[in-house]
Amino acid sequence: MGAMDPRVVIVGGGFGGLYAARRLAAQGASVTVVDKQNYHLFQPLLYQVATAGLSPGDIASPIRYLLGAYPSVQVTLAEVERVELEAKRLHLKGGGTLSYDTLILAAGVRHSYFGKPEWEAFAPGLKTLDDALDLRRRVLMAFEAAELETDEAKRAAWLTFVVVGAGPTGVELAGAVCELARFTVAKEFRRFDPKKARVLLVEGGNRVLAAFDPSLSEHAKASLEALGVEVRLGQRVTDLSADGATVNGSFVPAKTILWAAGVEAPSLARTVGVPVDSAGRIRVDEHCQVPGRTDVFVIGDLASCAGPDGQPLPGLCPVAMQQGRYVADLIVARAKGRALPPFRYVDKGIMATVGRAAGIAQTKRLKVWGLLGWLAWLFVHIIFLIGFRNRLLVLIQWTWAWLTYGRSARLITGTEPPKLPAA
Repeated sequence: MGAMDPRVVIVGGGFGGLYAARRLAAQGASVTVVDKQNYHLFQPLLYQVATAGLSPGDIASPIRYLLGAYPSVQVTLAEVERVELEAKRLHLKGGGTLSYDTLILAAGVRHSYFGKPEWEAFAPGLKTLDDALDLRRRVLMAFEAAELETDEAKRAAWLTFVVVGAGPTGVELAGAVCELARFTVAKEFRRFDPKKARVLLVEGGNRVLAAFDPSLSEHAKASLEALGVEVRLGQRVTDLSADGATVNGSFVPAKTILWAAGVEAPSLARTVGVPVDSAGRIRVDEHCQVPGRTDVFVIGDLASCAGPDGQPLPGLCPVAMQQGRYVADLIVARAKGRALPPFRYVDKGIMATVGRAAGIAQTKRLKVWGLLGWLAWLFVHIIFLIGFRNRLLVLIQWTWAWLTYGRSARLITGTEPPKLPAA
């Protein structure tokens, strides 16, 4: 591609944006990557940061470092607030604009509270490193507060953890918190028994991990219950407060509530002025582009892209990776006067982990669970991690955790310690 090639701007440094940028840069395209964070994050392992299994640096790498080998790529640390399609211009938070010839929107999604935004203060979600560190602080502080509490009812509230939503994030969070209480910190407190902590997993549907085959969902549910998680299916949270959650009309005293119940598109999607789905995600055509425009593409979780069955593709890393590579190839092909067939997602399966040596994995032809499913989950997540250093560090941490039940990242930061109860 030559000096007069179009300027490609990519909004978002997640899997979709990163794979598109690398693919374009390898073919000589001029690319600008814009992200409000300076790092690429491996979101599937965020729950391990939230439950003290990994440190933030184990699952994140600076975007500039990851793209530093490509001279034609420029990285801009900024938040895009609005897209002006006709002027081909992005408006940045705090002022300033950025022009483009071709735009790739890969900004991801955020957690949704289904019209109750005030719930976020009581039940944080898990989409960013800041979210994970906040959750880690809340979980670890709950044990510390329980150690200082003299009233048994109040202590029980500190030792009750409610996880809302039984998708992969909710299931993995519930299992990890239960393991933390029953194994990692089981002998470290003197005034109470951490093994008596309650972990409730609340799901409005009739099974956990609804995207999986029903038989695998049952295996996952059985593994959770064997670990000590109280699985409540067909129940909904109708209210949240600093003191607990109301589930199906009954109040559950709980000082720590973790939200994993849904996602929605960021406000940026609504500024584009094109059709969106019920979650606010931008509808795209078979080429991952905004219908009627050949200069604007949307990929990853932000895109509502129909699969072979007509249903939107799931918000998974492989989807974003494949879309990123496809859109990059399409942009280059069009610049050379060639066309490409429509995007087709190659489904390589889905997986989730429930706890130590318990996982499930599913492809079109294969279903595994238990130790084999867990090993498959470990292997795939190590492979998908960006950077050899991160792969090595995570492998070492997991090996240590397997041998000792230890979690090395149990640091409480950003808050004052709990105060002793009045005498």
